[in-house]
Amino acid sequence: MAIRVLMVDEDINQINAVKQYFSKSSSVKIVKAVTNAKEAIAALNEEFDCLVVDMLLSGMDSLLILSKMQEMQLDKLIVATSEFISPDMMNNLSSYKPNYFIKKPYTAEILDKVLKTITKDNIEPPILADKELKVAITDILHSLGIPSHIKGYSYIRDGIAMMYKDESLVGSITKELYPSIASMYKTTSSRVERAIRHAIEVSWMRGDYNLMEELFGNSVDYDRAKPTNSEFIVTVADRLKLQNKYV
Repeated sequence: MAIRVLMVDEDINQINAVKQYFSKSSSVKIVKAVTNAKEAIAALNEEFDCLVVDMLLSGMDSLLILSKMQEMQLDKLIVATSEFISPDMMNNLSSYKPNYFIKKPYTAEILDKVLKTITKDNIEPPILADKELKVAITDILHSLGIPSHIKGYSYIRDGIAMMYKDESLVGSITKELYPSIASMYKTTSSRVERAIRHAIEVSWMRGDYNLMEELFGNSVDYDRAKPTNSEFIVTVADRLKLQNKYV
């Protein structure tokens, strides 16, 4: 059965190239292609499996489309595209959990590959292997200024890895995540929580401000409160997932 695609892009040339490429495809069908948010929102009532949306529509229109999908509780695949990537865009986009992000300009062949990838294996997103994940987390924590010799470093590293692999932990940081880490290190949940909080405090004093701004957006302000343990762990885990979906 062909995957049915709703495409939203102000670039008519991009739309035409994609439509022409898939015109004879048996696996992908472009059911509708529109150039603005108003038409896209109206088209959400139609039958489609995947939304391919340019994040640089006029104003914040792209986010309006994604917000409307959430409001309508539409469980659809999302492929976000954009020529430029900003920290604010990534922060806004991550809350809608796109299946893939494609940097423009892209070819129809690339889109074809992405659509096949996200519909394969029960639409499970690609995940990093344990070794690659550990390296990726280590790189971020070092850039954020968390020294590896403090206890909180190991706790926060393992917490991010656990969150990356199991999103259901988002609402169970205190009840499940801390106890699991405490069990691994033969300590208590309260000590894990305090050590992670201390690691974040150290990060705020030593870390790369530009990376903090990229990761945490407008929350980075030395006159404001630092992110909570939960915000820190969830944000880094989400960013790793989203980065792993770039093409």
